[in-house]
Amino acid sequence: MATTRMNQANYTIHGVNGPVVTVIGGRGLAMMDMVNVGEQGLIGEVVRVDGGQTTVQVYEDTTGLMPGQPVTAQGAPMSIELGPGLLHNIFDGIARPLEVIQAESGPFIGRGLNIPTLDRGRKWQVTLSLQVGDQVEPGTEYARCPETGLITHRCLIPAGLSGQVAWVAGAGAYTVEDPLVKVTDSRGKVHTLCLAQRWPIRTARPMAQRLPIHRPLITGQRVIDTLFPIGKGGAAAIPGPFGAGKTMTQHQLAKWSDADIIVYLGCGERGNEMTQALEEFSELLDPKSRLPLMERTILIANTSNMPVAAREASVYTGMTIAEYYRDMGYHVALMADSTSRWAEALREISGRLEEMPAEEGFPAYLASRLAEFYERAGYVKTLGGQEGSVTVIGAVSPQGGDFSEPVTQNTKRYIRTFWGLDRSLAYARHYPSIHWLTSYSEYTDDLKDWYEKNVGPNFVPCRQRIADLLQEEAKLMEIVKLIGADILPEDQKLIIETARLIRVGFLQQNAYHDIDTYVPLDKQLRMMELILRLHDGAKALVARAIPLSQLKATGIFDQLTKMKYEVPNEDQGKFEAYQQQIDQALEQVSRANS
Repeated sequence: MATTRMNQANYTIHGVNGPVVTVIGGRGLAMMDMVNVGEQGLIGEVVRVDGGQTTVQVYEDTTGLMPGQPVTAQGAPMSIELGPGLLHNIFDGIARPLEVIQAESGPFIGRGLNIPTLDRGRKWQVTLSLQVGDQVEPGTEYARCPETGLITHRCLIPAGLSGQVAWVAGAGAYTVEDPLVKVTDSRGKVHTLCLAQRWPIRTARPMAQRLPIHRPLITGQRVIDTLFPIGKGGAAAIPGPFGAGKTMTQHQLAKWSDADIIVYLGCGERGNEMTQALEEFSELLDPKSRLPLMERTILIANTSNMPVAAREASVYTGMTIAEYYRDMGYHVALMADSTSRWAEALREISGRLEEMPAEEGFPAYLASRLAEFYERAGYVKTLGGQEGSVTVIGAVSPQGGDFSEPVTQNTKRYIRTFWGLDRSLAYARHYPSIHWLTSYSEYTDDLKDWYEKNVGPNFVPCRQRIADLLQEEAKLMEIVKLIGADILPEDQKLIIETARLIRVGFLQQNAYHDIDTYVPLDKQLRMMELILRLHDGAKALVARAIPLSQLKATGIFDQLTKMKYEVPNEDQGKFEAYQQQIDQALEQVSRANS
């Protein structure tokens, strides 16, 4: 928990350089302390301490600040408030609710607005979990309340506190500030607990144990679930140039992944994209419960025109909220769009601090900051003994689509799934534009047992054969570019034709089609089996010196490309009809050449 240090020293502004403010007047400020700057009390954080001069980065517009104005120390690290009311809400980069800000200052964020994260007036129907005399440890549940129709909020004894329950309130309706439980620790000090608590955003929340990743995050997107899966508690990156579909892919993952809670972080993105996300999520229904998707979603918006320092803090705000719900035993997916804009904020602030730049002007500590962020993902055993996870999916926007630039290269050091987007696929309307040659997943072996047990023993072999055919096609296309396809033998022509069927009929997916937008794993397996059934049957014909063109003339390859639109997820009986069509086409060609 954040601890407060009493500090009565007086501080004043010495200089202002954009969001960076130098402060003089005392030696009581510590690194990462939260301060209020100027007459309006702008929110800031200490980033450098040097004798009697302290450097503060301000999370709001510093227009109008001047030397001599006061700076007030909060005596605690930069922290946010955690409790019921986070879900079904949208916040700025330092966890202030944007709807409340709009009501107070209009469509643009006013300066010096000290608005609490949680609604102080709203009452929650609380059920207490303890009795007087109970011994409690960190992670023990002491209260719960229904936060939305989908999520029950569990209040847990914070880290560092243990002792005996001295007083418990009765069940009823309470605000986030009303006392619920009093705990006496071993030194006789009484701690009062309510629905809300604070936590420093740059400090990872503790866990009992980090567990191995053994379950996939099911997304319903075939190219991800089949070829490049991500485990729950894992970390993935989506790099791609402008217009390649990073935001669209993350929207699909936020809508359809089987995480309990979604934290969507718009970091330095355009305001209209966040508006679109908010509107879409408000209209969508959760596929399992048929309740609004926003009832399990938290949006954090720090758009490109918001203060750059708040953009730097926003990723830690989102991660802290994700860890908070993880500690309740939920599986959380954090979508960060995009970490390149966050890295640009680091670069701008570093430049104003006059730090020595590294490659392409980014600070030398870029890699360590990326590590601090991605390493907070994980599948864990919580302090309360439950299992929870935070899965991080970060978009990267390399300039010009150059994957060799510093942010992409340093990100690859800390993630195990790489979904490389391709501009040519996006321009050809092939979505998701994840390229099967530049992408990879290191979770495939970890998840093998889960797939065999829950989907079927054929899933992993089919996936491997699909990936092998795509690799073989890539090699053959180099030959085709030189001498053309007509010169190839029939078996190699078959590989190219099957790979085309895989690309168009399986990997390409329509986010706006009612059936194709989400595909369960069992349906993905049936689609792979049918494609490989056709390939194996055609291979047998080609081995008999029967031209592939005769099988193509039956139209069976084109028919299979349409199965993704024609087989409902709830009723997959039509796959039997497709199987019969494949067998009939193979038999027809075989008889014609017997």
